Amino acid sequence: MSVIRGFGSEEGLGNKPKRGMDTYFLSHGSPMLALENIPAAAFFKGWSKVMPEKPKAILIISAHWDTSEPIVNAVETNATIYDFYGFPAQLYQMQYNPPGSPDLARRVKELLLSSGFQTVKESPRRGLDHGAWIPLSMMYPNADIPVCQLSVQSRKGAEHHYKMGLALSQLKSEGVLIIGSGQATHNSREDIDINAKTPVSWASTFDKWLNDTLADGKHGEVINFEEKAPYGKKAHPDPDHFYPLLVSLGAAGEGAKAERIHTSWTHGTFSYSSFSFQPSE
Repeated sequence: MSVIRGFGSEEGLGNKPKRGMDTYFLSHGSPMLALENIPAAAFFKGWSKVMPEKPKAILIISAHWDTSEPIVNAVETNATIYDFYGFPAQLYQMQYNPPGSPDLARRVKELLLSSGFQTVKESPRRGLDHGAWIPLSMMYPNADIPVCQLSVQSRKGAEHHYKMGLALSQLKSEGVLIIGSGQATHNSREDIDINAKTPVSWASTFDKWLNDTLADGKHGEVINFEEKAPYGKKAHPDPDHFYPLLVSLGAAGEGAKAERIHTSWTHGTFSYSSFSFQPSE
């Protein structure tokens, strides 16, 4: 396999073992995360406590870029995409424009193609949607780390996304931080209560199942969450916000260990549970 300018070799974070850094799934909430004083916002702003090391680059898989085939953005500078409507004007004035990395984009494409994915495209224009730029702007406010975004394909199913992660697993030993950005529970149609202090039963039951099943290393059950999990289809009527978790889980490799690194709730139904996935030795 070819080496693409700094990617494709086990250089990157010099103090990390060759198994590479952890991968992460982060629940990004609504765009209001950037303005609200809630526990999830404090978690993102305190990211350096979770990961003190600075990655060489970031690959983020956001639920808000859904395509028929995998597409990775290959830009010199990332534009800020305002893919939301009716929010406070302050949000539309925010800018987050970290450098892109066409080299990393080509590496992502190379790894996916070599793992059997038939069609992988590059976008020379795509910027970062709110599932990417809002959490990253809180985690890395200096916007000085190259970022690439990879799309999900919600019509292709859960196994497809886990295998996508497996194909990209080499990146974590090349200094690339892999982040799946979605939501642990994502049902905006039922039981929404902006004043809720505690989660509704079905949401908390699914969230507990997710934490326990990941902690037990039952990756197969997580992949088949719609059948295996209590309230799986209610917690995720559309699976697009769950699939980024499967990419980051797969990228950590088979046998990866999971740890919940944050948990909080809003509106009674939206869990901000976020996880690290530690590669096995």
